[in-house]
Amino acid sequence: MPPHGKLRERFGVAIFALLLVTQTVACQPANSQATTTSAHDKLSSAGENSTPPKKKVLTTFTILADMASNIAGDKVDIASITKPGAEIHHYEPTPSDIVRAENSDLILDSGLGLETWAQRFYANVPNVPHITLTEGITPIMISGGPFDGKPNPHAWMSPTNALIYVDNIRKALTGLDPADAATFTANAQAYSDQIRSVDQYLKQELAKLPPNERVLVSCEGAFSYLTRDYGLGEYYLWAVNSDQEGTPQQIKGVIDEVTANHIPAVFCESTVNDKAQLTVAAQTGARFGGVLYVDSLSQADGPAPTYLALLKLNAQTIVNGLLGSAAPTEAVTPAAASPQTTATPAQ
Repeated sequence: MPPHGKLRERFGVAIFALLLVTQTVACQPANSQATTTSAHDKLSSAGENSTPPKKKVLTTFTILADMASNIAGDKVDIASITKPGAEIHHYEPTPSDIVRAENSDLILDSGLGLETWAQRFYANVPNVPHITLTEGITPIMISGGPFDGKPNPHAWMSPTNALIYVDNIRKALTGLDPADAATFTANAQAYSDQIRSVDQYLKQELAKLPPNERVLVSCEGAFSYLTRDYGLGEYYLWAVNSDQEGTPQQIKGVIDEVTANHIPAVFCESTVNDKAQLTVAAQTGARFGGVLYVDSLSQADGPAPTYLALLKLNAQTIVNGLLGSAAPTEAVTPAAASPQTTATPAQ
């Protein structure tokens, strides 16, 4: 091929390549801009339609979860570590409990030595804050036995104390979710009004008891705050659920008190073994007055599915049991009994 022919061929190839590059470059900015604009529109649309995920709060047991749910409404997800019917004092947290805690924003506990496992549990989730709801409550101290001088942990059994729990929950939720503070305040006020109403109900019900029958005999000494508030005497087999429940010494001590004071009925709690108290009833001729709820709510379809229902049911059971005016709640003997302490009179 002549030299000028080769030059024309090379020049033509170069012109073609230049045109191809020019077309490609010209197309890319338009397509890229369209793609970027489309992605931006999608992100903006998603941002406008999405809401921040709800905060998650975990409580140590079902009663606190019910209280917190009443205050949180639909603004915060509330769940309990323990299930209905579980014994709270010596609960053994599971790996799944730790996972749930790690995925929570806050843990609420009752304190006063109730959750003996709490500090070990918190050591596994050091980055999750926890708040104790009995802050501001003056505890009743246990007298006698291995828990002598320690606070009675069942402070929620007093409606007066419950109002402090409610305010502490409100503060905790407000700190976690300030945007919904007004909702928490309104819900806390409404729930506090319900607690005050139940307080009046308890006073009316327990006022039906004659002076010589105003004594509550239970398995665990979980009613010290309630008996203080409503002017009842108190005897119990053991002070706090632990490892010595229903010993011969405990049973004899309560038998002696029930016999000497002609107490007409004895009771036991839903989360512990009632055999020792049934022995007291058999030996003294006292009625088994029924099952009381303290450390846990019942299932949703049970007799004490909420904290307020628990308080009202206990008042009815105590009055009916002592007056013998109704069939007592059926005795409950858990499959796994927690063993424990000594017969101790009311303080």
